[in-house]
Amino acid sequence: MPLGIVGEMMNEVYFDNSATTKVDPRVLDEMLPYFTEKYGNASSLHSFGQDAYGAMEEARERVAKALGAASRDIIFTSGGTESDNLALQGAAYAMAGKGKSIITSVVEHHAVLHTCQFLETQGYKVTYLPVDKEGFVSVESLQNALTKETTMVSIMAANNEIGTIQPIKELAEVTKEAGALFHTDAVQAVSKVPLDMNKLKVDLLSLSAHKLHGPKGVGALYLRKGVKLRPIVYGGGHERGLRSSTENIPGIVGLGKAMELGMSEMDESVARMTAIREHLIKRVLETVPRSHLNGPVGEKRLCNNAHFRFDFIEGEGMILHLDMRGFAGSTGSACSTKSLEPSHVLRSLGLPHELCHGSLRLSLSKFNTMEEADRFIEAIGPIIENLRKMSPLREGVSYNVATVH
Repeated sequence: MPLGIVGEMMNEVYFDNSATTKVDPRVLDEMLPYFTEKYGNASSLHSFGQDAYGAMEEARERVAKALGAASRDIIFTSGGTESDNLALQGAAYAMAGKGKSIITSVVEHHAVLHTCQFLETQGYKVTYLPVDKEGFVSVESLQNALTKETTMVSIMAANNEIGTIQPIKELAEVTKEAGALFHTDAVQAVSKVPLDMNKLKVDLLSLSAHKLHGPKGVGALYLRKGVKLRPIVYGGGHERGLRSSTENIPGIVGLGKAMELGMSEMDESVARMTAIREHLIKRVLETVPRSHLNGPVGEKRLCNNAHFRFDFIEGEGMILHLDMRGFAGSTGSACSTKSLEPSHVLRSLGLPHELCHGSLRLSLSKFNTMEEADRFIEAIGPIIENLRKMSPLREGVSYNVATVH
């Protein structure tokens, strides 16, 4: 019987919300008319087009308000990856006359890391800052890396795998003092961490709708007034000439509504997810022998993230057994879980190759419940025990687990 059918029969619990979230029914309700009734092209002059244009601008205002920004600062894109690319490549090309030096961290999402690697092939110098054992970039390491040639720093607001919330305020201030631009990939942080552009010295910020109960295929880039970008997509000159392509009006409407709901309900949803997260962490570490938590604890961790490591376990087998029991989780980033290579984030924490493969990321949403967490806690122990009985990585292998914590 296919695994998906088993999960459905057992009333599947979805704990993979860092990969994607379900669309909030209120978001879908606002989107539907723009598929069937108000389907015009926002660039058209007739009433169909003007209805679409008006909806797009209302959504732009909603996104801006949620970030403490002005509507002119919001550029709509196809998602977080495109926003990261537009920010990094667009600013790098626009500022090439000042210098060709960029700073980022070793734990960034691949949308940032691979873009930086591409820019290296174009003659740019990229410095990759290390992190400590909890995944934090130190302000001092950034300070030491900044030079007169540095044009941009890109540090994510919160890590997509282990939930580390970076000290963006301090990192951005140091960057601005050095005269460079500061970009943050806030895809995982929006609606979970306060992000006010009036208070943060952030020049560019990437976000994606499907991480906060909006639709897939739409995102935005916040661009502070006065910051220059060169487009990386050419065509009809949409989005102030920075992102040509007929606008995805249903998606943009959905993003606007998702941002509005995310901000207005943030206090309640963060408190709810934090309580479930803490319960999961406490009970799993208490009930499963040789289990460990990756990343920080408390308020420095995303409210919806619990990232475990289990000794002598192979992660893919664990995910499949959880799926058969009706639980959806992840071994790491959804963008790289089909790779056999260990997580670059966990390796950056200093964990050996063998231990990286025994990881499990549980990521919550506002729709999850404490009852679902209890069901998971009851199921995970027997699954780990059975997998360890079959594992070639049993106690007594050459690496010393006790030395890595």
